[in-house]
Amino acid sequence: MDAVAPDLVTFGETMLRLSPPRGSRLETTETLRFSTAGAESNVAIAASRLGAESTWLSKLPDSALGRRVVTDLRRHGVTPEVVWTDQHRQGTYYLEHDSAPRGTAVIYDRNDAAVATATPGELPTEPIENASYYYTSGITPALSDQLRETTQALLKTAQSAGTTTVFDLNYRTKLWDPEEARRVLEPLFSHIDVLVVAARDARTVLGLDGDASAIATALADEHGFETVLVTRGDEGVVALSDGRVSEQGAFETETFDPIGTGDAFVGGYLAARIRGDELASALEQGAATAALKRTLDGDLAVVTQEEVDAVREQSSSGISR
Repeated sequence: MDAVAPDLVTFGETMLRLSPPRGSRLETTETLRFSTAGAESNVAIAASRLGAESTWLSKLPDSALGRRVVTDLRRHGVTPEVVWTDQHRQGTYYLEHDSAPRGTAVIYDRNDAAVATATPGELPTEPIENASYYYTSGITPALSDQLRETTQALLKTAQSAGTTTVFDLNYRTKLWDPEEARRVLEPLFSHIDVLVVAARDARTVLGLDGDASAIATALADEHGFETVLVTRGDEGVVALSDGRVSEQGAFETETFDPIGTGDAFVGGYLAARIRGDELASALEQGAATAALKRTLDGDLAVVTQEEVDAVREQSSSGISR
């Protein structure tokens, strides 16, 4: 039997997240909660749980830790397409939750991670060529010079195959400075159909001014994106597509863990687009998925379509103009 062509393929790093119990410090805790986390796998999982056939593409160490990553993706319905190696390690990060006035503390331990060595030639491209959507983020090319080449090559592969390419700028100050990020990321824009960018990142990295609508318009005019999604945290998202600006507010939610909220939004949005929803409906589903994620510990949006639909039935502040 032929394999089912994926609706969505994502490519990038997945780390293991280690967190002490809330109220404990990393330097004194005796226990750590163990989970997986990565922008691209987070998106794949959110979309999968909302009905999309999702595939995650990466490179992992052939070890118990690498296999743990694959096990987590599979249990959420994602198909892993992994290159295995015995020469590199599994990246991790440590997260100590905030409790005002103390902020959240994050320590990355990803040097010599296997994914940083992934080359275009060793990665299977058939899933990308057969998919409806291909997604990656700005975190991936920030990890190594090799991944800068690989990110561009895979975007070109998707573009040549007619797969809709989606890219989240996802700027991380601990990976590179704004000038380097802009120098590396802007050459990728010609291969991107849908750009997702936080308003703050558009200002910091791309040097854009104005409100979210002005940012979306400037990006679409300069780079020819089919769709631009400008996220604004608690204020929701502004989208520009086919010359039309749409605005979707954020749903009210109690925040237990905000990490992964943006990825949940993208996964929810893409799942809706994959099933044929119009832009406004997809934005609403993305916002509802993000709201649910904030109530959950860990990076993953472990949600159901029924839960998302229930949130959407609340009064929202969606506006189209």
